[in-house]
Amino acid sequence: MRPLLALRQRTPANPLANRRTVRAAVLAWITMALAMMLTMGPAHAQLNVEISGVGSSQFPIAVANFQNEGAAPTNLTAIIRADLQRSGRFRNVDVAGATVPETANVDLAGWKTRGADAFVAGSVTPAGGGRYEVRFRLYDTVKGASLGGLAFTVGQDQLRVTAHKIADYIYEKLLGERGVFATRLSYVSRVGNRFQLLISDSDGQNSRVALTSNEPIISPSWSPDGAKVAYVSFEAKKPVVYVHDLATGRRTLVSNQKGNNSAPAWSPDGRHLALALSRDGNTQIYQVNADGSGLRRLSRSSAIDTEPQYSPDGRHIYFTSDRGGAPQIYRMPAAGEESGAAQRVTFKGNYNVSPRVSPDGKQLAYISRGGGFKLQLMDLGSGDVTALTDTANDEAPSFAANGKYILYATRVGGRAVLAAVSTDGRTKQVLSLQSGEVREPSWGPFMQ
Repeated sequence: MRPLLALRQRTPANPLANRRTVRAAVLAWITMALAMMLTMGPAHAQLNVEISGVGSSQFPIAVANFQNEGAAPTNLTAIIRADLQRSGRFRNVDVAGATVPETANVDLAGWKTRGADAFVAGSVTPAGGGRYEVRFRLYDTVKGASLGGLAFTVGQDQLRVTAHKIADYIYEKLLGERGVFATRLSYVSRVGNRFQLLISDSDGQNSRVALTSNEPIISPSWSPDGAKVAYVSFEAKKPVVYVHDLATGRRTLVSNQKGNNSAPAWSPDGRHLALALSRDGNTQIYQVNADGSGLRRLSRSSAIDTEPQYSPDGRHIYFTSDRGGAPQIYRMPAAGEESGAAQRVTFKGNYNVSPRVSPDGKQLAYISRGGGFKLQLMDLGSGDVTALTDTANDEAPSFAANGKYILYATRVGGRAVLAAVSTDGRTKQVLSLQSGEVREPSWGPFMQ
């Protein structure tokens, strides 16, 4: 659990009874959340996706079966169609089994008559040595024009991500926004008596185990280049922060200070991590180099400051603090409070935690307590706040790299699941394990 994890062993110093009550409630919530993590049952790694709602408008598109696709172990057209549908922005037009290569002279007027405003044709050709050449072309049936295409030569282990890249190309060409189908997710499940940090495609499929531990793993955070994940592990019987290189599996111990080490968050340049540490008593925000050197304190309060998040431009750090008597979200200069006082950001509601800033820096996602714990979205320019979910146990929000979707953990039907919602609230997805529960989601950056 991210929300105020660093507070769980801290004894309040403030003698005011109401402050003790607030902190006691926070500690009780954290204890309950950790208990739920520790009692999760066996789980299969692959996530199942259920979609509800649609976008504000849907683009009708026909994706023909790629020629010779049966020669490959992966059905690329099925993945492309599923990606487009999952976005809530597209409607797949039935192609009635049509197989069309990218070299064909396509009857665009005919596909327009069948209701498709765009058409995709392609092929998959074995290239020897277990590799495949994948080609496709996208057409605008309304204008009767080609919108370009791409060619890939990849191994069979890269066919799924190639399909995601094709879907990203289609998404950007037709909507003018970069797609996130080829990005990755990280999340934590428990398999038997072991906790696992898993990395999957954006659709929850093709999961790989990055780390297995007999103790909880929480708060995964992607590096800006997508090569590493920072997280908190309890294998030392206390929370300790590591950085994990996904390609090599090599781990770097970043922070094992006295007390709690929690809530790692990367700076936009990937050189630093902001952390919440209780080494000096009450939990405060610190900065450390990505190799664990150069520890420096940033926040300077007698309260509990935790859950730091850098703004995309690296100029500020958003964080959760109870310095006003109850958990709220604040912002301070990235250089720390010695460079400028922290300013309160959230004012609606009396309990707001887990700040996450959108990639363009214009919106703030966070969790607010009120009829349960619910995901909220704030326009940082106007201060307007929108509730995005109808669930009551939301936690750990994470923006997609294009800022159009938010991944979070919640409970549905009594089970811990992952969910994603579009920032307009219209499209919702639930990603659940076939058996067991899943937590601690983080949406990775664009692939380099």
